[in-house]
Amino acid sequence: MNKIINVVAIDDNENVLSSVRKYFKDSKEVKVVGLFSNGKEGLKYLINNQNDYDVVLLDILMPQIDGIKMLEELNKRNIEKKIIVLSSFKDDYTIKKMQKLKASYYMLKPIDMKILDERIIDLFHESEEIKYQDNYSVEVEVSSLLHDLGIPSHVRGYKYIREGIMMIYTSKEVVNLVTKDIYPEIANRYNTTSSRVERAIRHAIEISWIRGDLKIMEDIFGNSIDFERSKPTNSEFLTTIADRLKLHQKELVG
Repeated sequence: MNKIINVVAIDDNENVLSSVRKYFKDSKEVKVVGLFSNGKEGLKYLINNQNDYDVVLLDILMPQIDGIKMLEELNKRNIEKKIIVLSSFKDDYTIKKMQKLKASYYMLKPIDMKILDERIIDLFHESEEIKYQDNYSVEVEVSSLLHDLGIPSHVRGYKYIREGIMMIYTSKEVVNLVTKDIYPEIANRYNTTSSRVERAIRHAIEISWIRGDLKIMEDIFGNSIDFERSKPTNSEFLTTIADRLKLHQKELVG
């Protein structure tokens, strides 16, 4: 039997805490052992109960003590736990700061609870830490790009596009099989249908073509489509961004 993953959530947004409590209430893999709405109380618990939790869900802006200060204090005491940062901030400084302070993963709000569940389980059982450091930075870059392209995070297609890009980025086998592989997989994750996934992604792209930053759009899609004549297809949109991310990561490694 797998070990139960004990989770502590520290966030001043009561809706986030409530969502975490309700979602994992009947989970057989994840148990919420602490919920705190301010950094001071949360930090006190983390320091005094080191053997009682495995993963920390941590907001950045909180009363009394913020998330950055909390991680600094944990590092000073050599308390090493899996930290998943939940934040509305996507600026490079904040992301790099949290990475330097040994945060394991970074998720942009609003949080999809099903995806958070998957991240907690995967992260807890992941033995190669560097792999997750890479994945988390790429996913943050994806989210940042989608925001710059004018796709609001509350639009359903936003989540589907983000998932699709990450699937293409991490697997060579699905690059040319968007309809056959990606749509059904996303539909399964979100309990919907492939046709609805396809329509939601197309709608999100249409929003992007109206609201997005023209310079960024030309930079990303200019060489793959006729920018003046038509917007990219779903497949072009997903694969072009995934290819851009792969190239960027190769440049960083090189």
